[in-house]
Amino acid sequence: MNTGETPVPQEDWRIEMAVKPLEDRVLVKPIEAESKTASGLYLPEGAKEKPIHGKVVSTGPGKRLDNGTRAQMSVKKGDTVVYSKYGGSEIEIKGDKHLILRESELLGVVGA
Repeated sequence: MNTGETPVPQEDWRIEMAVKPLEDRVLVKPIEAESKTASGLYLPEGAKEKPIHGKVVSTGPGKRLDNGTRAQMSVKKGDTVVYSKYGGSEIEIKGDKHLILRESELLGVVGA
């Protein structure tokens, strides 16, 4: 049945340009788990765990404090960070999966 309405396109989180995080958010490129075990066995896609660490691609300017200044971000571009398995929002930039997380969702910095 045609109601005369234009169909609404599905949300498409594939982005073809640079993304600059806002406030205290961090753009992270997940580091995929190895597809081969130490003993040389290849893991099927279904057996792989969701990544829990990645490289910081960019950061926002920091959270605005009550006095109007911005809190300094504790991570910087290039840091390897650990985050919870289901944290953040997934987006796709130029065909690569990325996550946008709040700084408070990060669990730690590797090698800091």
